[in-house]
Amino acid sequence: MTNEDLIEKFESENITLAPLQKRALAYFIDEILISVLFALIYLDQIPDNLSKEETINMINSLFLYVVLLKIIYQTFFVWMYGATLGKIFLKIKVISLADLENPSLFFAFNRASFRIISESLFYLGFLWAVINPKRETWHDKAARTLVVNA
Repeated sequence: MTNEDLIEKFESENITLAPLQKRALAYFIDEILISVLFALIYLDQIPDNLSKEETINMINSLFLYVVLLKIIYQTFFVWMYGATLGKIFLKIKVISLADLENPSLFFAFNRASFRIISESLFYLGFLWAVINPKRETWHDKAARTLVVNA
C-alpha cells in the first residue's frame, strides 16, 4: 500500500495516527504492569537471606524470563485485541498496514521481538518515530503496523 493509498484509506475510514505522547504513556503503563506481574511470579523464588549483591545477581539471572514475558504479553494482546492494556487504557491500537485490522499472530510476534531489539539498542527504534512522518518505530516497520487512535 503506497503512502497515497494509505492516506486515502485513513481519510475514508476516519483513522488518525496516535500521538507519540500517548504511545509513550502506554509504554510506561505496560512496563509497570509487566514489572508487577514479574514480581508476583518470581518474588517468592528469591530467598530472604541474600545480600544486596546476591539479590541483584539473582534478579539479573532472570533477565531472559523478563524478555520472554514481555514478548508473550505484547504478542498476545496485540494479536487478540490490537492493543496492550496500556494502549487500551489510552484508547490507541495497533493495526496492520495490509488490512487495517489487528495484526496476525506472526506479525504480532515479529513486532514484539523487534520491540525488544529496539529497547536493547538504547531505545533508538522508539526514537525513530519522532522523525518518521507515519510515527513508525522499528518494530512497526518490521511488522508492517501503525499505531492509531481507537
